[in-house]
Amino acid sequence: MAILPILCYPDPRLHTVAKPVAAVDGRIRQLAKDMLETMYEASGIGLAATQVDVHERMIVVDVSKERDQPLVLINPELVWTSPGKHLNEEGCLSVPGIYDGVERFDAVHVRALDEHGKSRVIEAEELLAVCVQHEMDHLMGKVFVEYLSPLKRNRIKTKMLKARREDAR
Repeated sequence: MAILPILCYPDPRLHTVAKPVAAVDGRIRQLAKDMLETMYEASGIGLAATQVDVHERMIVVDVSKERDQPLVLINPELVWTSPGKHLNEEGCLSVPGIYDGVERFDAVHVRALDEHGKSRVIEAEELLAVCVQHEMDHLMGKVFVEYLSPLKRNRIKTKMLKARREDAR
């Protein structure tokens, strides 16, 4: 297994729309393992393949307190959304140290393949629903800061670019 580098906003590759995974094979299973290891190492609860510069439709999630309930969702698609939404404080491994409110559906049902190629439907609510929606946005080339006002987004972009310059020293 390997820790993969995570792209940081405003890297333009984060805006790439991911293509469907053609086949669930050894390469995809290894990518899922590497993504989970990367997510756990970074203390995250979700990671999209886009964030590790692989532009295929796969996300990994684990919102359990014990960090022992990993979910691998390949070619995920929303098949149902609740009528209600609420504002959630969100952060992102690609936008470290930044948290802000984003409105998400209260619950979602997602159809996806697991790491063995088996189709399943996940019924998600609360934190799992928020996380799945956040990661699925990445697959569409959307970062959570794009839900914020242009002023906030520009401030975050400036802060991230400054941090990158300081890290390069």
